[in-house]
Amino acid sequence: MIERLILYVFFGVLPALVWLSYYLRKDVHPEPRLMILKVFLWGSLITLPVFLVQLGLSNLLSEIKLPTFIISILYWFLVIALTEEFFKYLVVKLKVCGSHHMDEPLDIMLYMIISALGFAALENVLYLFYPADNLSFSQVLNHTLLVSFIRFVGATFLHTLASGTLGYFLALSFYDTKNKIWLFLAGLSIATIVHGLYNFAIVSFNGTLQFTVPITILVALAIFVILAFNKVKDMKSVGKI
Repeated sequence: MIERLILYVFFGVLPALVWLSYYLRKDVHPEPRLMILKVFLWGSLITLPVFLVQLGLSNLLSEIKLPTFIISILYWFLVIALTEEFFKYLVVKLKVCGSHHMDEPLDIMLYMIISALGFAALENVLYLFYPADNLSFSQVLNHTLLVSFIRFVGATFLHTLASGTLGYFLALSFYDTKNKIWLFLAGLSIATIVHGLYNFAIVSFNGTLQFTVPITILVALAIFVILAFNKVKDMKSVGKI
């Protein structure tokens, strides 16, 4: 059991660490390692209250008499996607915004992604746990590697892109203060919609759409976030944000 626990934790956290290394290399002025670790850990810890909130909302949703299709949309877009995107943002809002570490526009995008990777790391670990009493260690290892890889190119990557998208709109809001609330809502809405559509497509669509829609979302978001990084890099520092 100890061996399996170590296996699950290692391959659950590994995808997040690989993506973390990739994104940190984009920062010309590296953030303090202690601050990165702090936001990453808080992103992980926030997974638990998010789960409780989602459980409560799911119970409320089950009491509403609506068509199954509508219930499914509300579940994936509001119960799952909105709560996760908001709480990942809440970590950065409470732990980073206002500190002296947030001194350039790119920082908000990076810390949003770091929070998302912390969240994804624990989520990955939880996804790896499944009944394995009658399976050999090699079978468990093969399953773990497969799930870890799928989540590396899928859910973990999606978390970074959705949070990075919201981070971009937050960076814009530092300059356009008159529309700060609207930019935040726009970023949160886009992050929620693409996150919800990704999950909804995988669960509800059939045939080629079940794969082409999520892949299209990842590619489109990746292009957007790359362009957003380049644009934010060109923004001048606004001092303590």
